Amino acid sequence: MPTIIMGKLASKIDGSVRGKAMTFLQKLGVDDATPGLHVEPIQHSVDPRVRTGRVDEFWRAVMFRLDGDGETHYVIHGIWPHDDAIAIARRVRLKVNPINGLPQIEEIEPSPAPTLPVGKTTKPVEPLFARLGHDRTDLVERLGLPEDVVTRALAASDEDGILDLAQRHEGWIGTILVDLAAGDDIDAIVQRMQLEKASSSGDDDADVLHSLKRPAAALQYAFIDDQEELRRVIEGGDFGAWRIFLHPEQRRYVDRSYSGPFRLSGGAGTGKTVVLVHRARALARRNPDARIVLTTFTTNLAEALGDSLSQLDPRVPQAKALGQPGVYTTGVDALASAVLRTAGRGLAPAMREVLGEERSTPLARTAPTRWREVVESTGTMLPHELANETFLASEYAHVVLPNKVHDEVGYLRVRRPGRGVALDRAKRRAVWALVEAYRARCRADGGLDFAEAAAVAAAHLAASDTHPADHVLVDEGQDLSPTHWLLLRTVVGEHSDDLFVAEDSHQRIYGTRVVLGRYGVAIVGRSQRLTLNYRTTAQNLHYAMTILAGGQYVDLQDEPESTGYRSARTGPMPVVETIDSLAEEAAVIVRHVRAWLDAGDPLENVAVLVPDRYHRDRVVTALTDAGIDARAVDRDRPPAGRVPVLTMHRAKGTEFSKVVLAAGKPSPTEMERLAMLDPAERADTELRARSLTYVAATRARDQVVVVQRS
Repeated sequence: MPTIIMGKLASKIDGSVRGKAMTFLQKLGVDDATPGLHVEPIQHSVDPRVRTGRVDEFWRAVMFRLDGDGETHYVIHGIWPHDDAIAIARRVRLKVNPINGLPQIEEIEPSPAPTLPVGKTTKPVEPLFARLGHDRTDLVERLGLPEDVVTRALAASDEDGILDLAQRHEGWIGTILVDLAAGDDIDAIVQRMQLEKASSSGDDDADVLHSLKRPAAALQYAFIDDQEELRRVIEGGDFGAWRIFLHPEQRRYVDRSYSGPFRLSGGAGTGKTVVLVHRARALARRNPDARIVLTTFTTNLAEALGDSLSQLDPRVPQAKALGQPGVYTTGVDALASAVLRTAGRGLAPAMREVLGEERSTPLARTAPTRWREVVESTGTMLPHELANETFLASEYAHVVLPNKVHDEVGYLRVRRPGRGVALDRAKRRAVWALVEAYRARCRADGGLDFAEAAAVAAAHLAASDTHPADHVLVDEGQDLSPTHWLLLRTVVGEHSDDLFVAEDSHQRIYGTRVVLGRYGVAIVGRSQRLTLNYRTTAQNLHYAMTILAGGQYVDLQDEPESTGYRSARTGPMPVVETIDSLAEEAAVIVRHVRAWLDAGDPLENVAVLVPDRYHRDRVVTALTDAGIDARAVDRDRPPAGRVPVLTMHRAKGTEFSKVVLAAGKPSPTEMERLAMLDPAERADTELRARSLTYVAATRARDQVVVVQRS
C-alpha cells in the first residue's frame, strides 16, 4: 500500500472538488494501479519522479513518486485543471536543498524577478534586508533560500513586502522570511529550524524521503497514517492545517521530556494550544496506560480542547473519569469536583484542615453573590476600596485559603506577598471579621465556593498521598487561581513530565496574577516562548498589540512579559468606525456583516464580539431584523450556518475569518465600581480589560472591524 505524503498546498483543495479528491487519494493509498486513477509519468518533465493522476474528467493531481524504505510514497503537490496540471508537472522538481537538507519544490521556469523595489513613496528606499544587515551570501549559503526568492527578498523595501513574498511560499521558506523580517539572527534561525547540510547529492529517492522526515519539513509536508487522517486533512482545509503541519520548534515541545514542570508562553495565535493537544496525543501514544489530564479554566474551553484532540486523532482514548487511562479533558473547577466526589464522606479532615470547619454539602457551590451580600449586610471600618467583593474575594483566594488560615491570629501573622495592598493590624482585623461573616453564611448554606473546593480537594489528595494522574497539561494557565495550582500539583505529584503549562499573561481576563513558585510549581529554567503568530494577519496583530501598549504585564514567574510577536500572514488593514449611539452601532454591524456574506463568506466564519450579554442579545435582534440568520452563543458551541454573536469572554479559544468587534464603553455603574477599588486593584482590573479587548481582536484570522463609541 503506497504512503501518502500531503503537501500543505495540496491540503487547500477547492470545496467543489474536495469529495472527488478524497476518493482519488483514498484509492491511491490502497493501490496506485487501481483502474481509473491513471497514475502516469509526464513526457519531457524535468523530474522523472513526477506523476499526474485523474481526479475526474477535469481535475488532475500532480505528485511525485518516491520508492524507498521498502514501499512506494506519493508526495501530493496539488490538484489543478487538466491543462494546468500537465504544465505544472513538466516544470516542477522535488529535490533536497543542499544547504539545509530540507525538501524543496523547484520551478524550472520561474516568472521573471522584479528589477526594482516597489516602495510606498516615489523616493528610493533602502531595502529592509540591507538595513538589517542580511546579504545574498547569508541567505543563500547559510539558510539555503532559493536564488529567485532571495532576489525578491533583497528588493523588498519593508516588512509588508517580505510578508507578501512569504505568503507565496508555504513551509520553511516562508517561515524563514518572516523570522528574518522580524530581525532574528541567522544563527538563531538555523538552530530553531534544525537546519543542516544535506549528507548526499539529494538525487536518490531515499535522500528525498529522509529530507521529508526532517523537523522543519513538517511545516509543509505530513505523512498520512491512514484513511481517517487523510479525510481530516482534506476536510479541514486551511483552517485545519494546524492539526497536521507543525513548526519544528512546536514539535520540540510536543516530543521532549522534562525533569519537572514546564511552561510554554506566547501571544494569541502562536500555537500554544496546538502544542498542548499534540503533546496529549504523544503522551498517550508513548504509554497507553498513562492517565493524562488536559484542563483549562472554563468548561467551554475544555470542550474545545476535547474537540481538537478528537479532530487531531480520534484514536486517542478520552477517559470518562479521573484516574482512568487515556486523556481526561475537563475544566479545572470540574476537576476539583471530581476529586471531591471520589472522596465522598472522607472529606471531613480536609475541610477542617483548610477551613477549620466542616460543610454539610461540599459538592454544592456557594452563590457568586455571597461576598457582595456580606459587605452590604455587615458593618465595617474598612474604606470602600477594601470593603468590596473584588478585594475580599481576591484576598480570600490568594492569602487565606492557600495558607489554611482558620482564625484572626493566623491571619494577623500570615505573609501576603504580591498583594499590592498594605494592611495594618487594624485593617487585618476588620478584613478577618468579614471573612468570618462570609464563612458563617457558607456554613449555613453547607457548600463550598470554587476556590474552597479546589483547596479542599488538594488537601484531601495530599493527605491520602494519592495522585490520580500521571501527566497534567494546562491551557490558559494565566487565568488559574492559587488553589487551582495547589490542586493540580497534588493531582499529578512530582516527577518528570508532570505538569506542562501553556499561558499568556497578555490574555489574563479572569482573576488576579499568580506566581507559580509560591504554590509548589517550580518552573525556573524550564520555560520557553513562542513568537510566530499563525492565526492573525500582521495588520490585525499590530492593531491588537497597540491595545496592550503601556500596560505592565508579568508572567507566572513574576517576570516582565515581553511581546515581539510576528505574523506569517498579511491582509487588509483593520477598519475602525466611531459611532454616537447604540442604533448607529447596530446599523454599522449589520452593514459589515451583510457585505461579507454577500461576498461569499460562510455565515459561521463571520462573528460579532460584544462586551456583555445585553449587547449580544441586542445585536442578534438587529441582525435577525435585517434578514441575517444570527445566534447568541453562550455555553453551547458556535453554530454552523448562522452568524455567531458572542461576548468577548465567551470568544476565548475561538477563531473566525472575519470579526466585528463592538468595543463599547464602561457603564456608569462599572465606572463607579472601579472608582471604589484600591489603586492596585483598580490597575489590575483595567489591565484585564485591556487583555479582554486584545483577546477579542485576535479572534479574526483575516479581517477585523472595530466599532467604538465616541
